[in-house]
Amino acid sequence: MRLEKIRDQRSSYHGYVDDMIRFVEKKQLLDRALWKRFADQFHAEDADSDGGWRGEYWGKMMRGACLTYAYTRTEELYHILEETIRDMLSAQETDGRISTYGTDHERTGWDLWCRKYVLLGMEYFLEICEDEELGRQVLQCLCGQADALLMHVGEGKQKITEASGMYRGLNSSSILEPVVRLYRLTGKERYLKLAEHIVDCGGTSVCNIFRLAYENGLYPYQYPVTKAYELMSCFEGLLEYYEATGISWCREAVVRFAEKLLESDVTVTGSCGCTHEFLDHSFHTQADDPETELMQETCVTVTWMRFLSRMIMLTGETKYADAFEKAMYNAYFGAINTEGKTCGAVQEKYPEAEAEALPFDSYSPLTASHRGRGTGGLLIMADGHYYGCCACIGALGNGLIPQMAILKQEKGLMLNLYIPGEVRVSTPAGKPLKLLIETAYPAEGRVRLTVFLSEPEKFVLMLRNPEWSSSTAAQVNNADIPVSGNVISIERCWNQGDTVELNLDMRTRAVSPVSYGTDVLMNREIWELDYIVPVFRRQSEQARHRRAFTRGPVTLAADTRLGWEAEKPVPVVIGEDGTVQTRTAEVSWPHMVAISLPLEGGKWMTVTDYASAGKRWEEDCIAAWITVASGEE
Repeated sequence: MRLEKIRDQRSSYHGYVDDMIRFVEKKQLLDRALWKRFADQFHAEDADSDGGWRGEYWGKMMRGACLTYAYTRTEELYHILEETIRDMLSAQETDGRISTYGTDHERTGWDLWCRKYVLLGMEYFLEICEDEELGRQVLQCLCGQADALLMHVGEGKQKITEASGMYRGLNSSSILEPVVRLYRLTGKERYLKLAEHIVDCGGTSVCNIFRLAYENGLYPYQYPVTKAYELMSCFEGLLEYYEATGISWCREAVVRFAEKLLESDVTVTGSCGCTHEFLDHSFHTQADDPETELMQETCVTVTWMRFLSRMIMLTGETKYADAFEKAMYNAYFGAINTEGKTCGAVQEKYPEAEAEALPFDSYSPLTASHRGRGTGGLLIMADGHYYGCCACIGALGNGLIPQMAILKQEKGLMLNLYIPGEVRVSTPAGKPLKLLIETAYPAEGRVRLTVFLSEPEKFVLMLRNPEWSSSTAAQVNNADIPVSGNVISIERCWNQGDTVELNLDMRTRAVSPVSYGTDVLMNREIWELDYIVPVFRRQSEQARHRRAFTRGPVTLAADTRLGWEAEKPVPVVIGEDGTVQTRTAEVSWPHMVAISLPLEGGKWMTVTDYASAGKRWEEDCIAAWITVASGEE
């Protein structure tokens, strides 16, 4: 089943999800000075003379801003995006280049990675552009940038994998995605030829990662290069290439890569990688005593969400929507810096820099630790301000949510996310349809939909039945309907005022870590040699005494503000079926879920949803993996 995004939808949500979208829009995307600062990197002479990645900031934020605008329709935001696009158009050089690298060391370091984001930012702007002439200028600029690259890279020229000294060319190869998008915008064969070259080079100079995925023998954490974010970006490019060419092995490689990632590297909070930004068999290793407190990078979380959104449209399989929702409600929302905290590590490194709160934290802990451990992709700019990679990409996550919430298919609609509010779309016959969604989800499992349409029409309304809900009940107009499988498909002639009600199984469940003994990981880099070496890993003894607790899509977390003593064993009473008989609790700060877990001896321990825990950063210790028994056995 092929699903597609609905370009004419108008959603109006309320509650927690809408609050997060509006928070980032206000604190980041409406900041004109920030847009000017990022564009100025391209007007400065050789801003990245240190081999840095300042050139990624503008395009990362632009992509998220365009998707956010598609939801909020905030007029001021659109004007700001027009202004900054015009600013960037003026940064184009006579040969077509837009780069923060000087010509004497272009196509080294992160140059092409940054150029990728300029291309993507402009391509996403074209999707919301209201000025036909401006759109023509942007498209012309895009072609100029790609043509400048074609002068040096491609068949018979420099290989794409040699256009960077980082990660064996993995970062430069990720430019595949905007190159294919540009081909689809223009139909110009030279861009398809460049894309063919990138695919043929295989993503890295040491192995063809696309073929590794197609052969389906290794997990991504076993590849010679395991930088999570860049790997996912390359495979999203391969997916674009498949959709442009129809070459079947490319589709199979993307699907197999996605399935292997789902199986091997997704944690209880929905992100990947517990060693910096590297894949490291996180599904197995996540409850271990961490070797580093910098894990589950927000760049990885958001890129994973983007990749998942593409996978559900490609395959129609709800497991990808389940994974998207898990990442969204846990690692992603948990990374939004709603308390406006500043990172102490930044002040230590750059005491002279302007102290400022970035809208996103960069890393998400799993065992006892606190947020705000570091700022990923941190660079200081000439004006004394600093920024980071995760802060720039973060808005993309919010922008994806309304797009993912409801998708269309040939005979109807597919509702993936249960967010309170209303959605206005068109029926398969092109008639206006409004869905009113009433729910307190994910705090509770009841979801009520009411259909509003101008005249009766027969079509299919499909509802995702989450994998974690083992006893879902559904009704249409108060009459029970059968539920089986991961999709509740309702085909009928819909009338004004028809209702659908879901009751999802929201029991709290205990999750045990996988006992794996030993493993070999590719998660240690020798920076000066750009080489990743194998590491022998033994499961930590303490891991087997930990449990995570989930309730629907939400992972729960302990927080020292609620009286929890970090790493002290908490004897939670867990039923033989793995469920926990909880009770509701009161928490003084904003949250989605607050419950108490029963302890031996009749005591109780209050926990909240992971996203709401530890928002004061260094002041609070939190844990998703809670020690429930003593290791002294």
